[in-house]
Amino acid sequence: MSDIDSTPLPQGELAIQTIAMPKDTNASGDIFGGWLLSQMDLAGAITAEEVAKGRVATVAIDGMAFITPVHVGAVVSCFCDVIEIGRSSIRIMVEVWINSPHDGDPIKVTEGEFVFVAIDDQRRTRTITHT
Repeated sequence: MSDIDSTPLPQGELAIQTIAMPKDTNASGDIFGGWLLSQMDLAGAITAEEVAKGRVATVAIDGMAFITPVHVGAVVSCFCDVIEIGRSSIRIMVEVWINSPHDGDPIKVTEGEFVFVAIDDQRRTRTITHT
């Protein structure tokens, strides 16, 4: 059981890490949500390809929740946790975290559930072989 006063930590494995740059800002000067979503999709795809042992395609994104804005220069870390592996699909929870510019403490920015499907060279659904 965790202490209620403890700092929450990311769930899953680090899939990608990048720096939020000025070109990725919206009209308010914060990092554009669409850019964050694309980083999450990349992170999820990396994890899904490892599980599927090959090519995957994103088929759904569910439950997106933006918690706090991201500032320019923030190190953006995407963590992936495989929720379920089906016959041809993989459900992955992707969390995005940054470090506070004030004290370096981790701050959760957003999360979302991504669904990928394994595909073959003809872009048709294929079965995931479990080993």
